[in-house]
Amino acid sequence: MAKRRTRRKTKSKSAPRRLIRRAFVLTARGLLVAVVLLVLVMGLSRFMPLWTTPYMFAESRKLGGVEYDWVPFEDIAPVMARSVVAAEDANFCTHWGFDMVAIRDALEDGGARGASTISQQTVKNVFLWHGRNYSRKALEALMTPMLEAIWPKQRIIEVYLNVAEFDTGVFGVKAAANHYFGVTPDALSPTQAARLAAILPSPKTRSAANPSTFVRNRARSILDGAATIRKDGRSACFES
Repeated sequence: MAKRRTRRKTKSKSAPRRLIRRAFVLTARGLLVAVVLLVLVMGLSRFMPLWTTPYMFAESRKLGGVEYDWVPFEDIAPVMARSVVAAEDANFCTHWGFDMVAIRDALEDGGARGASTISQQTVKNVFLWHGRNYSRKALEALMTPMLEAIWPKQRIIEVYLNVAEFDTGVFGVKAAANHYFGVTPDALSPTQAARLAAILPSPKTRSAANPSTFVRNRARSILDGAATIRKDGRSACFES
């Protein structure tokens, strides 16, 4: 009788272990499938125009439509790409998705300045949702190196310029160039490009057509920065 009770106790103890092991295996398989699907989506979107994004779709439903039209990188004035890099991520060509120098400086300033790279913003704009929460930031941190590994730098800039919000319901540089200046994106002047880049951190409260003193000053700084990164080679990764 004693031996039978021992066997039953052993079986009862091993059952939860089997359940935990099975749950672990199923979770690992689920994560693997999710990673494979994400890699496939990123791989496909490296070559295809993006017709919408989660945020763009949400804004379209809220506003009843948005201004958006995809434009290839070669049909965008080169100074526009240099301007957004100078404004948002001057070390874009030298980092792998995270600018460690900018992160260190932001930490030293107590978080007063941003350290998000263009690669991180592209991940957020294309694949995730907007908002400040830890789950989104964690996914963004995981997906950014994957994006850098799958997409070339020029593609990241191309997509960023096409999906960035430049005003309420105005997405992408083609819509923005027409909305603010009545021109096509390949005809943007250096000053116009700098003004568009100057409003990107807060496009719903700033205007490129009627710039405030702050936007004018920031645009002048971006204009100089765009010229600088061209001279010192920091634009080579997306202009070659």
